[in-house]
Amino acid sequence: MGELFSKALIITDGKPGHENQSVALCRHLALKFEMAHISYPTKPAKALSYLLDRLGIYTEHLFQVQNTGTQASNISKKSTLKSQTFDCIISTGSTTFYPNKVIAKKLKIPNIAILNPKGYRSNFTGIFCPAYDHPPKKENIIELPLNLCAADKTFFTEKADTFLRKHTQKRPAIGFIIGGPNAISDISANTLKTQLTKAFALTDGYERWVTTSRRTPADIEALIASLPFDYRLINSNDPYNPVPAFIQLCDRLFVTSDSASMLSECCSFGTAKVEVLMNHQLKSPNKFEELIQGLTTHNALHIFNGSLGHADKKIDLKNACVSSFVSLTKGK
Repeated sequence: MGELFSKALIITDGKPGHENQSVALCRHLALKFEMAHISYPTKPAKALSYLLDRLGIYTEHLFQVQNTGTQASNISKKSTLKSQTFDCIISTGSTTFYPNKVIAKKLKIPNIAILNPKGYRSNFTGIFCPAYDHPPKKENIIELPLNLCAADKTFFTEKADTFLRKHTQKRPAIGFIIGGPNAISDISANTLKTQLTKAFALTDGYERWVTTSRRTPADIEALIASLPFDYRLINSNDPYNPVPAFIQLCDRLFVTSDSASMLSECCSFGTAKVEVLMNHQLKSPNKFEELIQGLTTHNALHIFNGSLGHADKKIDLKNACVSSFVSLTKGK
């Protein structure tokens, strides 16, 4: 990014899905970064941040920040954060948006928000937001076709090597990535069994690998345990994450529809054709359906309907992120 921008401060709420998107943007921009963990002491404190932002009042005393090597404290008292150390601030998720603005104003540096900061004013230097979040049309808001993903080719190669020390691959492989229910959809063991039975019939001769997630319910885990997979990871029994290896090594990936970050990662990296196993939608339309429809239009995935698709176009956000960041921060 040149001499003007070399190091970013990532404000994180500690959630991996949020933190990884901030890290992804830094890696796309070739920025070094440090992290500061942000938290509110109470729920009313966070609720108050929405009102104070609307009133244009930015106080360091509403939240706590913990930087590397420091104890949790208010910025004005003990934090070592200094403007000469960082060139910009990047954060993802609602817990981070108000502290992002406070610290950016204190350090007088540009700030970037990732995801739509609903409820807060959009007066960040820039906002990178997936289109399914329906952000307002403003010059400082950059719409993305999927979520930012923090990884590179070396990362996937290393994860694949680790996986192959756990499992000896003898034939080309098909990967199944199984999630669970969320606020928008539910997952049915009967429906998933039907989907998997059809997928097995269409992938004869391949190894079948499967992994579940933290959200996978017990009845789905039991179903997965009953089927003849060549490699099986039940998350509740083993926290190892084989997904990067699946992305690197599999010819085709079947992914349930409940995780925007997982769908985005499968459509960003590797060479696998991607099939979506649709969960039962409790609300429709919803953001997951919109994400999936958009990725279908990009030929990045195919909704599994009993037949196999050929969607394998990977979406690389690096160039778009770099050009947008340069435009947003020009003269800052």
